[in-house]
Amino acid sequence: MGLFLIAAGSFFSWRMWLSYEKACITRGWREVPCRIVSSRIVSERPTPNSSPAHRVEVRYEYEIEGVKHDSARMRQVEAAPTQHLEVAREKQIKYPPGSVRVCFVNPVNPDEAVLEHATRAALYSIWFPLLFVAGGVGMLRGALRRAPR
Repeated sequence: MGLFLIAAGSFFSWRMWLSYEKACITRGWREVPCRIVSSRIVSERPTPNSSPAHRVEVRYEYEIEGVKHDSARMRQVEAAPTQHLEVAREKQIKYPPGSVRVCFVNPVNPDEAVLEHATRAALYSIWFPLLFVAGGVGMLRGALRRAPR
């Protein structure tokens, strides 16, 4: 059981660390003014009997060294659709068509841009799966102390 806890805790700690690293990538990208071309809410039903899921689709244009680019990416890793239409509307209101915002452009590949940085919350929560690792180590230590020699 201790080995299982160590393995599971290590796996989830590693996944959370990767999520944190991915969230940090765009923070080193170049800030560029961009113009919002369109902003709309797309609603879809994942299955015929499920509630509709809503996501915001924003298209924007920006210019790098005289070359125009466009993108529709909000974040490096897109957020899951929400079943709450008002949550999607609040996000859409932040990006009215014709407005000028800041987007973050990959300096290596200017065709890659995002409007928002991903959250780094995974790092603040990594302690939870590490508790399972510590518990597994404690179980193994206890088992090894009691083992006949």
